[in-house]
Amino acid sequence: MGIEFALNLLSGLRRRGIDGSELLLEAGIAPEALHQPGARIATLQLATLLRTLIERHDDEVLGMLSRPSKRGSFALQVRAGIGASTLAQAIRRIAHVFGLLHDDLSLELIQDAGLKGVRLQFHNAEVAANPHLHELVLRVYWRLFAWLVGGQLPVVRFDFAYGRPPYSDGYGPIFPAPWRFDMPHSAMWFEGERLQLPVCRDEAALRRFMADVPVQVILPRRDAGTSGRVRSHLQRTQPLWPDLDRTAAALHVSVSTLQRRLAAEGSSFQALKDQLRREVAIYRLHTSDVPLSKLAAELGFSDTAAFQRAFKGWTGMAAGGYRRAKG
Repeated sequence: MGIEFALNLLSGLRRRGIDGSELLLEAGIAPEALHQPGARIATLQLATLLRTLIERHDDEVLGMLSRPSKRGSFALQVRAGIGASTLAQAIRRIAHVFGLLHDDLSLELIQDAGLKGVRLQFHNAEVAANPHLHELVLRVYWRLFAWLVGGQLPVVRFDFAYGRPPYSDGYGPIFPAPWRFDMPHSAMWFEGERLQLPVCRDEAALRRFMADVPVQVILPRRDAGTSGRVRSHLQRTQPLWPDLDRTAAALHVSVSTLQRRLAAEGSSFQALKDQLRREVAIYRLHTSDVPLSKLAAELGFSDTAAFQRAFKGWTGMAAGGYRRAKG
């Protein structure tokens, strides 16, 4: 993911004069990356940053609203939702609790022809001017609504009440539906019948969900579709790193079928392989003193130079920059 998404999580604190760079370091994000346009970070680093921000500042909205949301506030909303019979009822209950906690923003259930959606209604112009709050709320509550009904809740489109940001190419995994910018309100839209889906979670599921909320609500899903199957296969077989032919054979499909299915999901075999190798590389550089030559071999590169070229292409930085940050 782009470094911009990590910086976005810090936007609320920075508007209050708190730099927060030390929290990036705690999440294993190199300081050099802050000044490298196009620099990449591992998705788990983003989840670690979110968790650290909440723990350090006891604010689940990361300083983006005028009043903090103390830890446990989100769990209170989730608990209100699991007692509902349908998703529509759950959204209304969650929106009610959200409104009790916050004055700057409310969640509103809306309808347009055959679509139903959830709109962000701001009551504080200064708060509304932060586009990263719009991003955070839409992403978190979409994933919460999806979790309530079993994990899958396709979005018809996302509306954003701000201009298209320069890093919007990275929106794909976070907001996997058509986007409209410069809209009157930020909103997410669903096929109307989806909101009649039954809520299927209980207290035990709630405890599991809340145990790892950053991963549940922030990170792109990895277990869905052909892309998820390919990624899982590559994870299981590393450090062998099978090629396209062997992966297709392991998944019992032809190479052409595998390529076609991945393309339909907006991905490719090489992109998935590089994504996973990038995450492994960043993690290993931060958690060990493994020599670059050994790490290159673990990731399936013929030599260190090939690995270093790939790493620079993935992240916009040299591998040594990440290693220096660890020290």
